[in-house]
Amino acid sequence: MMTYDLAIRGGTIVTATDMYRADIGISGERIAIIAEEVSGAAREIDATGLLVMPGGIDSHVHVSQPQGLGITLADDFASATASAAAGGNTCIMPFALQQRGHSLRQSVEDYKRLAESECYIDTSFHLIVSDPTPAVLGQELPALVKDGYTSFKVFMTYDDLVLNDRQLLEVFDVARAEKALVMVHCEGYDTIKFMTERLERAGKTEPYYHAVSRPEVIEREATHRAISHAELIDVPMMVVHVSGREAMEQVRWAQQRGLKVYAETCPQYITLTAEDLQGLNMEGAKYVCSPPPRDTESQKAIWEGLTQGVFQTFSSDHCPFRYDATDGKLNPKARTSFRWVPNGIPGIETRLPILFSEGVSKGRITAQKFVELSATNHAKMYGLYPKKGSIGVGFDADIALWDPNRKETIRQEILHHGSDYTPWEGFEVTGWPVATIARGKLVMQDGDIIGDKGFGQILSRSASQYAS
Repeated sequence: MMTYDLAIRGGTIVTATDMYRADIGISGERIAIIAEEVSGAAREIDATGLLVMPGGIDSHVHVSQPQGLGITLADDFASATASAAAGGNTCIMPFALQQRGHSLRQSVEDYKRLAESECYIDTSFHLIVSDPTPAVLGQELPALVKDGYTSFKVFMTYDDLVLNDRQLLEVFDVARAEKALVMVHCEGYDTIKFMTERLERAGKTEPYYHAVSRPEVIEREATHRAISHAELIDVPMMVVHVSGREAMEQVRWAQQRGLKVYAETCPQYITLTAEDLQGLNMEGAKYVCSPPPRDTESQKAIWEGLTQGVFQTFSSDHCPFRYDATDGKLNPKARTSFRWVPNGIPGIETRLPILFSEGVSKGRITAQKFVELSATNHAKMYGLYPKKGSIGVGFDADIALWDPNRKETIRQEILHHGSDYTPWEGFEVTGWPVATIARGKLVMQDGDIIGDKGFGQILSRSASQYAS
């Protein structure tokens, strides 16, 4: 008689706090036993020489999100979740975007329909609040939080998303009352608009000037302003995609004062620089994202924040567009000014190999810290723990097997995303996911997606333990 459905044998288990050799027995969708030796399973996976880690959770991705102006994101839920699984992830967290003039509740329902029966791995939605009307603030948002949408994002820039200071305070006030976690994109709208128009008047319109239009001081000012608002309301806050020292030090300043301010950073801020936007013949458009990559000194500052605990999560901010496409980076208006180049880069599949290689393989962080930054803290921050985010009895059997010594060169031809390029073409890494198990089912093996579309569930979440 078979006791377990699946056994993972001979590997080294890594959690955010431990690293030890043991076997894992899986029954159904959950981890049933962790022991020195597990036998009696219907199927076994030999993990000798491999690291057995929690599947990654990417808590900041953009999938099938409305763009307007004839622009289309390159990933739907099928391609995004397949790509995520190939990169060692077992859960992603995209955003249900409220377009102005629309119901937030209806926006969520419409977005949910796009995801149903499409996902290879689990997904859970944040909200984006772009139109905080009295009905949204007083009725829809509180009700959605109670329904398990326990985090939402607000923007301090972009024409169709920016909230003014009064609106930010009002949304923060709802977050405090409902014990939701509010995520903030910290860049100043008016300062970016001023810089953009000044650069355009000077004829400086190439993609490189996207970075010039959004210098660190703009991110720093907005970060400090958002922190001040959060302090006034006494609400916890997550500063997303921090790019360099100036914003990072604002977060650290707040944390040292005892404020509940958390932060996230991304692969682009430890590997890319503004010089990558210099590419000839619009090649620089491939690297346009916000905040933009900075310089090597900024990369050092980000590592400082990662190793010292300023950053709780490491996400991709995956926002994929096709490069050679009229609905993507090379849309008809993009050559007239950097302001029309779609803002975002693909990274859902490469996030974890880059962090492992640049962090663990190069001795900057431990394997345990890698797990904390890539999975455990995401689950705790956004109300998925203890269901997800670690390896323990009773947890979902969300597991990634890593070959820590495998050398690989990132290139478009081996990736699964919907974009037609990767910003990390030719980037060499050491450490690579060789299998991904989602809720007890093998969904990726040796780079091939072998799971079933529709297996992934859309999850509701409890309140964040960081939000009170």
